[in-house]
Amino acid sequence: MPEVVIDGLQINDWSREILLECRTGGIDAVNATCAVWEEAAATRKEIDRLRAFIAANADIATIVEQAADIDAAHDDGRVGIMLGFQNGSPFEDRLELVADFHARGVRVAQLTYNVRNLIGGACYDAVDEGLTPFGGDVIAEMNRVGMLVDLSHVGDRTCLEAVAASTQPVAITHANPRSFVDVPRNKPDHVIRAVTERGGIIGVCLYPVVAGGAEATLADFVAMIVRLIEDVGVDHVGIGSDCARGWGRDYLLYLRAGRREPLAGETLPDWPAWPDWFAGPADFPVLDAGLAAQGLAAGDIAKVLGGNWRRLLGEVIG
Repeated sequence: MPEVVIDGLQINDWSREILLECRTGGIDAVNATCAVWEEAAATRKEIDRLRAFIAANADIATIVEQAADIDAAHDDGRVGIMLGFQNGSPFEDRLELVADFHARGVRVAQLTYNVRNLIGGACYDAVDEGLTPFGGDVIAEMNRVGMLVDLSHVGDRTCLEAVAASTQPVAITHANPRSFVDVPRNKPDHVIRAVTERGGIIGVCLYPVVAGGAEATLADFVAMIVRLIEDVGVDHVGIGSDCARGWGRDYLLYLRAGRREPLAGETLPDWPAWPDWFAGPADFPVLDAGLAAQGLAAGDIAKVLGGNWRRLLGEVIG
């Protein structure tokens, strides 16, 4: 495996066992989701809970607040946990909360999650009406404090307007080209190019809905990565697995339906089945081997599996 391995996003119910899976997979740092639909107060509680968990497992985990912390985690044999949001909901309608959460360690924030919010449009909106004035202010404040803008679940128009509004490179931490799997969560080529031409990264994603389901093959997935590299350049592709370990079916309902309890008699959704070659973070070495089988040079594989994220985070979060 390359020296530094970084996963652009995982959304686990963290346990020591999952941390050990990350170490088995050689992962040095993870963008760990700590908010999706939560507003500010609930998000603070979740950050406190996750920090307490990391402190209780300090022999194998540590918080990442600057890019150099990733190098230290690698040297110490620990998993660096970088706090991230998958929605702008924790910012509510208060711009000062961007700096507040940065002070609490949050270093990545996705602008919207599936449906429109006060910041802008999302990937499942029937019509994406674009970035709002408040959204522009949020991006400017994220740029100022050093917080990476994530566009993974954001609508196409809002993505383009966010790229134009940001003075720093932005990222798609966990999605694939829509030409690979045609679903709204994936990105059209012109959005990917807009992000990468300004110095950003797309983290290709293994979540079955965006990667072709349980029948997807490793050969097809890594061939997609090679085509993407040919299109946007090897410096602009990473991995964002979107691993979701440890959750029950009720959490999937929460992700899809927001903050509500199951209705009486409601059937809970099933998590999609993952391909047998990638069941979780312990399987990261499979990607190394698959890319090598495609003829990608070792130095380029190192960039995709972590080097590109390390560079971008150095630029944006310091």
